[in-house]
Amino acid sequence: MKNLENSLFKSGFKYIFGLDEAGRGPLAGPVVAGAVVWKNGIKIPGLNDSKKLSQKKREKLFKIITSKLEYGVGIVSHEIIDKKGIKYATLMAFKSAIKDIEKKHKIKPECLLIDGIDDFKFGAPSVSIEKGDTRVKCIQAGSIIAKVTRDKIMMDFEKKYPMYGFRSHKGYGTEAHYKAISKHGTCAIHRLTFRLK
Repeated sequence: MKNLENSLFKSGFKYIFGLDEAGRGPLAGPVVAGAVVWKNGIKIPGLNDSKKLSQKKREKLFKIITSKLEYGVGIVSHEIIDKKGIKYATLMAFKSAIKDIEKKHKIKPECLLIDGIDDFKFGAPSVSIEKGDTRVKCIQAGSIIAKVTRDKIMMDFEKKYPMYGFRSHKGYGTEAHYKAISKHGTCAIHRLTFRLK
């Protein structure tokens, strides 16, 4: 998997998109996809799976990525997750992130590299790569875009729903989050189809 992007560039691809999502597993909030247009020869030291980076490191890399690469974001609400399921919502978030790039930068993907094992269908050739966010640079960049964006959304929800502690756990099923649900019930951004104790 090393230098997969370079191999694709050598094969003649010009526009390679790397995609990942954040928020597939939490009990509350949206699922967010990040997409980047990788550039031949680009070097961004320190890239990794966003979950393995500190918040400070993620935010620093976010600024570098967004200054050097075209990127897009897709956000799909908890309502859609409850109505259509998380897999459908994730696909919609990916498609929205791609459209965001197409709209802002007039660039259409020639190849999509996506974290995960789902066989999603797009209008361009795509490859789903298990643990791609630990193995493929452009996916790692997409992972950071998604994670930083979603974390900010959840920290903003903290202001509206301070009793749940969204700032600290970002909606994931921590012990503190379950205790808050037990005490206060669910709020407007909880995913009611998920396992809420």
